[in-house]
Amino acid sequence: MANRKLILGATAEEAAHWQGLVKDYGSPLLIFDRRVLRQQYEKLERALPGVSLYYAIKALPHSDVLQTLDELEAGFDVASSGELELLLSLKISGRRTIHTHPIKRDKDIRDALRFGSTTFVVDNLEELKKLVPYRNRVGMLLRVSFRSESAVVDLSKKFGCVESDVPELVQEAERLGLHVKGLSFHVGSQCKTPDKHVEAIQRCHALMLQVNEQAKAPLATLDIGGGFPADYLLEGFDIDAFCAPIRAALNALPTDWHLLAEPGRYLVAPAVTSITTVIGKAVRNGNPWYYLDDGVYGSYSGQIYDHTIYPLQVLKQGELTESVLTGPTCDSIDVVDEGIALPALEIGDLIIGHQMGAYTAATKTRFNLLPDARFVSIG
Repeated sequence: MANRKLILGATAEEAAHWQGLVKDYGSPLLIFDRRVLRQQYEKLERALPGVSLYYAIKALPHSDVLQTLDELEAGFDVASSGELELLLSLKISGRRTIHTHPIKRDKDIRDALRFGSTTFVVDNLEELKKLVPYRNRVGMLLRVSFRSESAVVDLSKKFGCVESDVPELVQEAERLGLHVKGLSFHVGSQCKTPDKHVEAIQRCHALMLQVNEQAKAPLATLDIGGGFPADYLLEGFDIDAFCAPIRAALNALPTDWHLLAEPGRYLVAPAVTSITTVIGKAVRNGNPWYYLDDGVYGSYSGQIYDHTIYPLQVLKQGELTESVLTGPTCDSIDVVDEGIALPALEIGDLIIGHQMGAYTAATKTRFNLLPDARFVSIG
């Protein structure tokens, strides 16, 4: 599979570490390292000073992840009542959240308000109208669409109003007695460059100044979304350098504006490692096929839903042969990689997947009723 980072071999210490985890907890596993998540959060905080970080729960909605971020006093970006319920089960206040799903049922709004979440993202008139019964309890961010060709996942295709609609929507909100706090955008997931972030910040800046000339209550909040990339090729990604142009654009905004971001992938992707075991092997059309105990219906689901190719590591070296790695289900689509050059593997050998925290456990299925990879927290 193109653009797959493959690591052949491991130090004795590394191999003992992975093998020890399988001995203790079985296979397949997802190993969550709290230390890595803390490091990622602190790096992004330094790269975006003055920006409040709201973790996008959808990337990995696991209680251990949320508790670690709670200890760091993060905010939380929620998109459903289920995500709010998870926070509240951990005694995390709904007041530390923003509800960013632009399309909501009345029940979703009522649930959020009951939990203490009062800032909602909307992107059209029909959604504004849904909030009218609660106008004394809510504040809104209007989501604006900025489509990015460099993003792997285009989130502005489905959500966001066009810029020219913003003044009219603000006026209509005022007529309905609703409070628009500011604007939001999301330029897409796994952005290759910060260029679209910069463009969106600058255009939202101009829009907000334009609206504020007429608005009864000035817009003073800007949510710059997510899109900060994970290092799937293990090239040593520098978040500070990536954010430097974004910082420059933010520094041009009025100093009393409230700035938010919704990071997910960048925070959790490197914090989780997958361990799978070869459970079967065969030769088909002259190529070795290795059957793993986890695949694209499980932890590797992001290869389908998230268009992501994860770095892989095998613990041995040797002569390489074009091979196939498949998952454990009775379905031919369950192929992790086809045409990957591997040394000869045996049943019981381990395959390590790196950068596997985002949109993996979150999007897995229970096809064939196979067990989930066990989630183990360390650090």
